[in-house]
Amino acid sequence: MSSNDPHVPPPAQVASAPAHALTPRQLVMMGLGSAIGAGLFLGSGVGVQTAGPAVLVSYLIAGALVIVVMHALGEMAAAKPASGAFSVYAADAMGPVAGATVGWLWWLQVVIVIAAEAVGAAGLLASIWPSLSVPGLALCFMAVFTAINLLGVRRFGEFEFWFAILKVIAILGFIAIGIALIAGWLPDVASPGLSNVLGPDGFAPRGWAGIGAALLVVVFAFGGTEIVAIAAAETNDPAGSLARAIRTVAWRILVFYLGSIAVIVVVVPWDSPALSSPFAAVLQTARIPGAATAITLVAAIALLSALNANLYGASRMIWSLGRRGDAPSLLGRSDRRNVPVAAVLASVAFGFAAAALELMFPQRVLPFLLNIVGATCLLVWTIALVSQFILRRRADRAGRALPFRMRAFPLPTIVALGVLGAIFAMLVASPDTRAQFLSMAVLTVAIAGLNALAQRMQRARPSR
Repeated sequence: MSSNDPHVPPPAQVASAPAHALTPRQLVMMGLGSAIGAGLFLGSGVGVQTAGPAVLVSYLIAGALVIVVMHALGEMAAAKPASGAFSVYAADAMGPVAGATVGWLWWLQVVIVIAAEAVGAAGLLASIWPSLSVPGLALCFMAVFTAINLLGVRRFGEFEFWFAILKVIAILGFIAIGIALIAGWLPDVASPGLSNVLGPDGFAPRGWAGIGAALLVVVFAFGGTEIVAIAAAETNDPAGSLARAIRTVAWRILVFYLGSIAVIVVVVPWDSPALSSPFAAVLQTARIPGAATAITLVAAIALLSALNANLYGASRMIWSLGRRGDAPSLLGRSDRRNVPVAAVLASVAFGFAAAALELMFPQRVLPFLLNIVGATCLLVWTIALVSQFILRRRADRAGRALPFRMRAFPLPTIVALGVLGAIFAMLVASPDTRAQFLSMAVLTVAIAGLNALAQRMQRARPSR
């Protein structure tokens, strides 16, 4: 078989993960947990206020988009397991500059998000217990999760598994309470019926414009699902584990997201100020004691779980870049336990610095950094879909069998790219998000230029 086969790497590159210790159940829960974060528990209210009950349409579109992206990543990752995942596939499809660019872009986004998650979780806990120090707690979280990631992938996977279980239990409990409330089964609590969904304002009080504007809000809540493709490289059976994870995670994401949002829009009026904390608003309507405290704790757990998963993903991405010569070679090394220590420390170092600066200058550093990288997850999804389209075409032309295939190809990929194109157009058209799009575009061009220059210098360097 040719070494130029984009789906089957040469032998020297097959072992492209530090270890093979993740189990299928851990991969499934990691995929599920990475998509269930503070964006659902705290940010979903913004989408409801933007579109009204029709925000369900926005979540349905965003969820369908994520399912297509997961299938595209799954197809490529099953054929070529790699810790660099979409970065490696972009390099195979469009050249090394594209691969390095998307890898560095995603890494920068994730390490900035790590800092935001540490500060955010500390702030949530301090809102319950004011005596806690936000700076000390945030830096403590960074240290604890660095240690967890340095223990090895098996311990990381188990820790993240139980973190995800807690979030899943919380959501299932919330949906069960919501159903009981809507059905009128709770004692001394009147059912709201469907008055908040089909009342005077109607299902879509702001029309299609509101649904589109809400889509810009809710699509970012699904960011993080791409970590599944990175983690699959560290399982003993990437193809089988990925297929199982994608089949189960995809529909569960829709059930959990759509189920939770459906409860919220039925119980809470779409223009209610209580939607600043939508889950707490539902639980308070159900007269559940300690609702605000409970949901704040769950949101903090969601942030810490995401921090843990993102630190793992960032370390594997920079490790892969180091292995391929797109980052300092030190970052591509592992210790005797197959832990990429330098990559973990490099990923957390940026997070420590950003968290410290944010704590010194509150509401200045992280909002600025997050605005720059805010739309990069959409760009990563776009590049992943383009890569899958190119590599799948090559495989089909060559008659190669793939371990996992996207059904009805190329229609899902083309439709998903069209949706992403529409989202980018809305980002540019909206004054509130135009700066975010332009910042991402400038950052992408700068990273691509630096990578092109670095690779040209490497080619020009005389061989020894």
